[in-house]
Amino acid sequence: MNKSITKEEIAELPIKAFGGKINVPLTENEIRQAVDYLRQYQVLGFDTETRPNFRKGQHNSVALLQLSAGNEAFLFRLNKVKLPNVVKQLLSDESIIKVGAAIHDDLKALVKLSPFQPAGFIDVQTIAKQLGIENLGLRPLAALLMGIKISKAQQTSNWEIPYLTAAQKLYAATDAWISLEIYQRLCEMQQRGEMAE
Repeated sequence: MNKSITKEEIAELPIKAFGGKINVPLTENEIRQAVDYLRQYQVLGFDTETRPNFRKGQHNSVALLQLSAGNEAFLFRLNKVKLPNVVKQLLSDESIIKVGAAIHDDLKALVKLSPFQPAGFIDVQTIAKQLGIENLGLRPLAALLMGIKISKAQQTSNWEIPYLTAAQKLYAATDAWISLEIYQRLCEMQQRGEMAE
């Protein structure tokens, strides 16, 4: 397998997005049901979104937390519901693995929003690095490991608007789902002993 990929090579690949059900739980009951569903799984895909800053020195709080498992993705609108205790308990549960890319800043932002002790998190970039892979972003990892291209068009959109657009929901769900897919591929590579030369 190639250990690196160019932007030109990624551009040639077929585009793919999350194909399952996307949920946006807002009430206490919906959030509890979402966490109950996610707790059935040992490994969850994880990501967050924050409204981008276009002014120097301005910092926005994390607006969205995405968790994906099975055929469902859950988008928790933290700018509306804050960080509910049931969600914090899930993020602090070391028996449930949460996987994402470049998660250090995501976790810092979540803890800043509402203090908790993150546990059970794995950064796919760390595993990819151990396997000698050079391009560590979600997009190049999806291209290298799965032969697909994921869209980054919504990345700098406003994640605090009253209602998320269909494109935003799909983008956010895809980022959490792809982290999980990448993690599974990397684990298979580790099992086959494909370490860095």
